[in-house]
Amino acid sequence: MKLKGINNSSRKTKELIKKSFAELLEEKKETKNITVKELVERVDLTRGAFYSHYDNIYEVASEIQDEILDTIFNNNIVLNSKEDINKYIDSIFNYLKENEKIYSKLLVSDDPMIFMNRLNKKICETISQTLGNSVNHLDILLFTNGIINIIIQYFRKEIPEELSDICEYVKKISSYLFFKK
Repeated sequence: MKLKGINNSSRKTKELIKKSFAELLEEKKETKNITVKELVERVDLTRGAFYSHYDNIYEVASEIQDEILDTIFNNNIVLNSKEDINKYIDSIFNYLKENEKIYSKLLVSDDPMIFMNRLNKKICETISQTLGNSVNHLDILLFTNGIINIIIQYFRKEIPEELSDICEYVKKISSYLFFKK
């Protein structure tokens, strides 16, 4: 991020850039196929205005990913019980539902694996750190890899289930895997 003191106008400009980036990503399928020229034309900005906010297209993608991860994982949920993990899962799926339009665009592209790998790693770390040695590492990997794959299929419209149905299923499986007692 280039601008240090960000005002309302800058915030709005960045949001327009990110929204247009998502639209272009849906059309172009990969970040490498998007040019700054196309993006600024779509947003109706000058190149200078773009470069006052970002160094390149990849920084836009990275900022979107960072915002998603920060929002999902800055909720301070401690996973000591089945109820805690259900709240954690609900918070992730509620965020996905609230931002469904942008994810549908972002995950149609061929780029999502970079982000989804980051998301997967963060979920694995959170579960491992909070549940500790009581849970088999392979169970955590199977669980998180499965969730990530299902989420991608959902946003790509490859499966008929609703996000709320997937959330309930994930909570059911987490209870079985992590709280067998």
